[in-house]
Amino acid sequence: MAEENRACAKGFVDSTVHVDVKEYYGKVLKNTADLKSNACVAPAKPIPAFIRQALKKVHPDVTARYYGCGLVVPECLEGCRILDLGSGSGRDCYMLSQLVGEKGHVTGIDMTEDQLDIARTYVDYHMKEFGYKKSNVSFVQGYIEALTEAGLKKSSFDIIISNCVVNLSPDKKRVLAEAYSMLKDGGELYFSDVYSSGILTEEIKNHKVLWGECLGGALWWKDLLQLAEEVGFSPPRLVTASIITVDNKELQKVLGDFKFVSATYRLFKVPKGNIKPCQVIYNGGITGVEDNFQFDCQNAFKVDEVVEVDGEVATILTHSRFTEDFTFQPPGGSRESCGVKPKAGIVDPFELVHQLEKQSPGSATGGCCSTQSAACCK
Repeated sequence: MAEENRACAKGFVDSTVHVDVKEYYGKVLKNTADLKSNACVAPAKPIPAFIRQALKKVHPDVTARYYGCGLVVPECLEGCRILDLGSGSGRDCYMLSQLVGEKGHVTGIDMTEDQLDIARTYVDYHMKEFGYKKSNVSFVQGYIEALTEAGLKKSSFDIIISNCVVNLSPDKKRVLAEAYSMLKDGGELYFSDVYSSGILTEEIKNHKVLWGECLGGALWWKDLLQLAEEVGFSPPRLVTASIITVDNKELQKVLGDFKFVSATYRLFKVPKGNIKPCQVIYNGGITGVEDNFQFDCQNAFKVDEVVEVDGEVATILTHSRFTEDFTFQPPGGSRESCGVKPKAGIVDPFELVHQLEKQSPGSATGGCCSTQSAACCK
């Protein structure tokens, strides 16, 4: 067992950070009441009815050991193969199991055996609860920086999700590179995480409490853009963002003027190249967004409405799982445009928070708390 604690597979060894995180989430925390802060256990936006219904079917013991920050649920999941990075007790996996259906599959990977023991205990329970002939969920012990070493197959997943886990890794670029290699062509990394307003000091990075609160390991949001490009992803599309507040005076003194947000981005594995803008028409029918599909913070698609999108969005829609849900035509096509033109993309989560505050004061903090810290951890 000691050997297992040091290395999950050939070629990858625990860092001090991994040991500390496993201790915290495996031994220190026994249920959500043990969290040192009221972490964001509720998303800023209302939970759709079909997701609420799916969550109700998850066993209470699994939910009790869940330390995530709300929900990370992309659209158009039926029949998909999904990988959850840092799956913890398995709550999201079991919820997604119902959304992908019996023909889809969800794999959860986590480095903490104590969490995996909870998740694995209820595999048969959920198979029966969902009325499936065989389980469509599996759990793997391993590290998000070493997915291949954990036995996962490259180019085998349609979607990878992560719920405030990447910040806990000391090597973010390796996490993104591994995720990219696991995705099929056209696949998506849809994840929520904590981001900082600048490059953090060594004092903050080495502060165990701040790391455990998901602040010490936060990536500067601009570094995400660079790392995504370096490993091959399309430019990140910002979906949502909410401010994180820290009221603990001792921690705030260490943090100084740095600010933090919880933000959700979507990154795609699609071809590079100069794709021209085009007009798209949403055909409707995606579960939960049948009439209005909010793709990111800038692009919303109403059924049968002609919308002009830029080259980046056009590439994503034409090369991803969304291609059959849209009708495409070149700019100035035969159908009359409604006048909806491409908007300048927002990638700065702090800018989005500022815009949300102007539109509706207080809305940008709707998903976070303000006790010791409102960081979002799994």
